[in-house]
Amino acid sequence: MGMGRGARLLGFCLWLWLPRLRVQGPRPAQPEQVHLSYPGDPSSMVVTWTTFDPAESLVLFGQAPGKALPHKASGNATRFVDGGSLGRAMFIHRVTLRGLLPGQSYVYRCGSPWGWSQRYGFRALQNGSSWSPRFALFGDMGLENPQSLSRLQRETQQGWYDAVLHIGDFAYDLDSDNALVGDAFMRKIEAVAAFVPYMTCPGNHEEKYNFSNYRSRFSMPGDTESLWYSWDVGPAHLITFSTEVYFFLDYGEQLVAKQFQWLERDLQEANQPARRGERPWIITMGHRPMYCSNNDKDDCTQYESIVRKGLKPNRYGLEDLFFKYGVDLMLWAHEHSYERLWPVYNYKVYNGSTAAPYTNPSTPVHIITGSAGCKEQLDPFIPDPREWSAVRIEDYGYARMQIVNMTHLWLEQVSDDQNGKVVDKIWLIKDRHGPRAWH
Repeated sequence: MGMGRGARLLGFCLWLWLPRLRVQGPRPAQPEQVHLSYPGDPSSMVVTWTTFDPAESLVLFGQAPGKALPHKASGNATRFVDGGSLGRAMFIHRVTLRGLLPGQSYVYRCGSPWGWSQRYGFRALQNGSSWSPRFALFGDMGLENPQSLSRLQRETQQGWYDAVLHIGDFAYDLDSDNALVGDAFMRKIEAVAAFVPYMTCPGNHEEKYNFSNYRSRFSMPGDTESLWYSWDVGPAHLITFSTEVYFFLDYGEQLVAKQFQWLERDLQEANQPARRGERPWIITMGHRPMYCSNNDKDDCTQYESIVRKGLKPNRYGLEDLFFKYGVDLMLWAHEHSYERLWPVYNYKVYNGSTAAPYTNPSTPVHIITGSAGCKEQLDPFIPDPREWSAVRIEDYGYARMQIVNMTHLWLEQVSDDQNGKVVDKIWLIKDRHGPRAWH
């Protein structure tokens, strides 16, 4: 009799437990941290996201407007283990959408049967060089005090931009608190990055564990784990590189040499007559600037900055390399402020003319925009500007750029502190590009 009651009790417990097991199953792998990147082909787009359980990597998509998502693309996931004390593991999913119609708008969601994201939308980039791409560009945005984010989110979702350029320093930092800060930042930036290609470069705040959080989370073109790469868009060739290889030599001087050799090959190819004729603008994007007039003793405040002159004695310097191959515009961040330089080379100003300094200048132009907002606040300037410094603004904001055509490029700086007011703007006009423009 006692055994009978025990058996019935055991059966009752199993009855309670087994249905719960069937209902719960494996823990859902809900997608988060969704962001896009451009692989260099206007008929393609890469979708990247994170889960904390293994799952399939699927994207359902279709042309907008419309509720149907008739197309399905699959990819793969890479297991990433953060270098912190908890050794937190996550799965970074990457799927390339192919067969897109250039310029067409699409709706998509990503995930797997274990969990799907909400729907997002994007517009495929246009084909060829005869169109005018628009960009938001900024650096140094943190999880804490990301002051410009809400304005960028609104403008992005209203269709103002074809791509966003984040010029290094994310979250402060991606690895902080066992990478929980990085996860939270990527959830926040999703409101921008899930709607347009979010193109990135590494900054000094990504250095921890050999840049592993940066290299694992992003999906830039090429095979260098997003550390350096290039891509064509409209009438421009954009080159992204790492200034950090010059400062974290624990990883080897050979990385400096490898990037420098890659840069020179890429610039040589971009200067082939047919290519430069189709895409005359060459624009570079790197985190730490060559020049600045901030009062913080950073590398750019030194007369022979490492980024400008390279490793001693004058090895792998970037100013001479970029001048040699006719780079038109250099975009920088790192300094938590905005500074526009006169056209400058080796500390000498080469304005196009007194009345129109940015019309056919004889050297490249530098723009520093690193005040999107972070917990380190703003960086002050020295009292007296250098002779090569044209405009200095110490407030929170970001820049906009439109490559209008083969001769005209528009740049403006937006102040978030001043409710979106445009606080600086220039036309960069060049009838000639390449090294011959310097003579």
